[in-house]
Amino acid sequence: MAGTIGIDFGTTNTVVALAGGEGPATLVNFPAPEGELFAFRSAISFHAPAERPNDRTVEAGPWAIDAYVEDPLETRFIQSFKSFAASESFTETQILGRRYQFEDLLSAFLLKLRDHAGSGLANMPDRVIVGRPVTFAGGAPNPELALRRYETAFARLGFKDILYAYEPVGAAFFFARELKADATVLVGDFGGGTSDFSIIRFSRQDGEIQSTPLGRSGVGVAGDAFDYRIIDHLVSPELGKGSSYRSFGKTLPIPNRYYSTFARWDQLALMRASRDMREIRKLVREAVEPDKIARLVETLDENYGYLLYRSVSRLKEALSRDASAQFRFQAGSIEIVRDVERAEFEGWISPELGLIETAVDEALAEAGLAPGQIDRIFLTGGSSLVPAVRAIFHRRFDSDRIESGSELESIASGLALMGRERDLDRWCRRAELSA
Repeated sequence: MAGTIGIDFGTTNTVVALAGGEGPATLVNFPAPEGELFAFRSAISFHAPAERPNDRTVEAGPWAIDAYVEDPLETRFIQSFKSFAASESFTETQILGRRYQFEDLLSAFLLKLRDHAGSGLANMPDRVIVGRPVTFAGGAPNPELALRRYETAFARLGFKDILYAYEPVGAAFFFARELKADATVLVGDFGGGTSDFSIIRFSRQDGEIQSTPLGRSGVGVAGDAFDYRIIDHLVSPELGKGSSYRSFGKTLPIPNRYYSTFARWDQLALMRASRDMREIRKLVREAVEPDKIARLVETLDENYGYLLYRSVSRLKEALSRDASAQFRFQAGSIEIVRDVERAEFEGWISPELGLIETAVDEALAEAGLAPGQIDRIFLTGGSSLVPAVRAIFHRRFDSDRIESGSELESIASGLALMGRERDLDRWCRRAELSA
């Protein structure tokens, strides 16, 4: 049987797995600068020296981050670009004098991913099964548009047979191999940009896994939103958010728009040449608390965005293990240190938790099932490790029914293993380009 490649193209990371005719799926590893990894950051960069604008270099994954951190002014860095795959308002972007549509960005990213995999993807099979979220990110997402864009990009890599499966279904297939009896399963997949849920009835017939989809739902919030809440409560106030400045005898609030960019650390460098930056520099003289605005200027001038992102990630990981942890951000003359209780963090992310909880209930309602009728619950994705997220399920289901593990690999591996099924139409949708 021809092999299949499974690709979990995520908002934060992309994971690739290969499966042949038998045995487990194999994750594709990448010899990155910081050590071998299988979770390839979903980021791409375009660099061109000012004196040689035509000498552009394209990078992806951790190599893109390195290029951006080394030379942010001459590098266009784009991460989390999956978040506008389904956006009708996004038609193209200008990068170093050239126009790029979404499918151009995705195909450039995939080509670099393939290059960095080396021998791991030297002989790719013709068939690829790509994960797709239940609900794409964005205010009014168009899933058909997103899939057409995916098709164009993957076809450029030479795939002849392109299929799509819901990401939580891929995870469900991975976990279902271990089922010893027929079961109704709820899978929660928590990525960087979306949280998706599927309820599936699994059974075995003639040695094959049979499935019946019962319900699904999703919401466009997940780990990235948690990160922003941390920044908004711990960092932005130390950089002047919520403080005031004096103008013509009046005391006015510092505009909040200066801090909305912190939702995306890679966008901070773009503020350095903006009109807002000129206004921020002027505020150092007019601010009631000038030291805080000076720290904001330094953060933007010295491009501390990536260092800030890493500090936030460390805190979130620590609070997933411990009831309290210390947030520490040190860069240049800036030092922000504060102890954070897990309960405090959970209060910050309560709006997102509420949306996730509603989506779980919507999946149950669509399936027409009560929590007691769910036999197994599988949680996957990095944010599934956040205790407050797990508590949503422990409030509804018996703890002995809830399982997790393989948080980053389950979707890609499940997608690759699906390729062995004789009736792929039960699991996947075939792309029009390969129909």
